[in-house]
Amino acid sequence: MALWSPYLVGAGIGILACLSFSVARHPLGCTTAFVKVRGLIDCTLGRKNAERLEYYRLFIPAIDGQVMVIVGIAIGSCIAAILLPQAVAGPVPPVWVTGFGPSLPLRMAVAFLGGLLLIIGARWAGGCMCGHGISGTAQLSVASYLTLFATMFSGIATSLMLFRLAGM
Repeated sequence: MALWSPYLVGAGIGILACLSFSVARHPLGCTTAFVKVRGLIDCTLGRKNAERLEYYRLFIPAIDGQVMVIVGIAIGSCIAAILLPQAVAGPVPPVWVTGFGPSLPLRMAVAFLGGLLLIIGARWAGGCMCGHGISGTAQLSVASYLTLFATMFSGIATSLMLFRLAGM
């Protein structure tokens, strides 16, 4: 299976982070975009309260560079799947099937729950692990290094626990 070189991908992310700092004058990240889109939805639905909320004064609802990062992630994922179809394992990866069975609804529910927990944690931490890991560590932020290490270790611990429960 021919996959993309992790060295080239890492270099590409590094270049993207540098461009983000130099061109957009903003660190690379996207979790705030979810808040901004939620604010846009609230305003579109005519909820006048949304405009008065202090939270939306801090994070002004708008389609900006962070929202476009999410669009780029979705488009880039589709391009990667097309360019490397052999890397796509299917809707339920074999390691999941071995541990938890072939249920696509279960896989989707767990993925949704995991994503929800990640977004909640990202808002509490003031940014996602990728934002802290890429932009924060580039700025030598101690909080970003702590967030990165805590996320890595908790992810490893959770994976080990889940697969131990599944008897793997």
